[in-house]
Amino acid sequence: MSLIDSLSRAVPDDIIITDPDVMDRYLHDDAEWAPYEQAVAVIRPRDTAQVAAAVNWCIENRVAVVPRGSGTGLSGGANALAGCLVISLDAMDRVLAVDPVERTARVQPGVINNDLRARVAEDGLWYPPDPASAPWSSIGGNVATNAGGLCCVKYGVTSEYVLSLEVVTGTGKIVRVGKRTAKDVAGYDLRALLAGSEGTLGIITEVTVRLLPLPPAATAIVGYFDSLVEAGQGVANVTAAGVIPSALELVDSYCLKAVDDWKNMGLSAEAEVILLASTDVPGAAGEAEAAAIVAAFESAGATFAAVSENAEEAEAFFAARRLAYPALERLGPVLTEDICVARSKVPEVLRRIQGIGEAHDTVLAQIAHAGDGNLHPLLVTPAGDEDAKRRAQAAFEDIIAVALEAGGTVSGEHGIGLLKADGLASQLSAEVIDMHVAVKRALDPHGIMNPGKVFAVPGEE
Repeated sequence: MSLIDSLSRAVPDDIIITDPDVMDRYLHDDAEWAPYEQAVAVIRPRDTAQVAAAVNWCIENRVAVVPRGSGTGLSGGANALAGCLVISLDAMDRVLAVDPVERTARVQPGVINNDLRARVAEDGLWYPPDPASAPWSSIGGNVATNAGGLCCVKYGVTSEYVLSLEVVTGTGKIVRVGKRTAKDVAGYDLRALLAGSEGTLGIITEVTVRLLPLPPAATAIVGYFDSLVEAGQGVANVTAAGVIPSALELVDSYCLKAVDDWKNMGLSAEAEVILLASTDVPGAAGEAEAAAIVAAFESAGATFAAVSENAEEAEAFFAARRLAYPALERLGPVLTEDICVARSKVPEVLRRIQGIGEAHDTVLAQIAHAGDGNLHPLLVTPAGDEDAKRRAQAAFEDIIAVALEAGGTVSGEHGIGLLKADGLASQLSAEVIDMHVAVKRALDPHGIMNPGKVFAVPGEE
């Protein structure tokens, strides 16, 4: 009996995909140059029982499992391995329940981030995590990578909103971890362990998240700067002033032009770099916060800094920030960095990143969740230019080294996947890596759950 015939006995035929042309879109995420191989099949389960049946089939047949959400990841964490089974959770896309009193929502992993936000807004509630890919990325993928976003500077990352999870483990069991009450310190926090585990410890099949009341309309502040270093100092000055904006983003002129050429948004900024900040504090306190941000920008050398009086203009700039990555992809392959450093280190690290681009003759476009020190240099290369690709990869590694030298991390929100595995090994001690391996072996004793991602475990498939 062939593997496919055997699989069709374990799960319904209508969720199995074997056509190579259809399978191709499920075999990789958006990470440029991260390798992927041909899977034995792709399945799109509709419920948790089908996921569990598939995992048990993989255990019996010694087939690796690669789970995926919407495929918007940027580290290769969802990339297929030779002969694996890809389990795509995109068909499990229902909002199961919203509790306006407890301010929670229970959702399947394939629910799109913005769709959840729109649904809970009907009850006057808000789901804060907002990666730039929110219109396309799924909640399950956001949890698996512990995604961040524009609001993180004030409201935190995905794991801070995850209350409980339903998970299919590496032993094929269905378990629930997390809490059902406001306080719960019974046992280890396995919920937090699974958030950010990138499918290496289990497959998330249901998520319960906490919600907040809808915030008031935000006030936007825009600052223009002649250099990255001055813009970085603007970020440091905001931090030193004790202000916590609801967003603080950096976008350079290269990105703005790419977005404008694509979307014809009429953007113009007489600056090399702009900082976009917002405050959602109402009334006089919000006005004072906005004024403090303007002052912080001006003291860093901004050529222009002001509270935006035009809501449409402010929204256009923030939309451009979200569209920067797909706009640059139109120009050629883009290798995306995701380092994070202390905000006080942002000016110096930006300066060094700029020097790395020059040293490697590589185009470096700059965007950042600057308010929490999460920098996303984008290395843009001409399609088919192998020498440019080599230079970009060398620059990528040098940027990781700079982040670690500055006391930062190799990944702020995109995850480790395949692209950052060497960086993780440089960041963590051998003893801490051993702790990771021990946890992995305990929860995935057969070594089938997304093997080879994050770090290598001896004996995995």
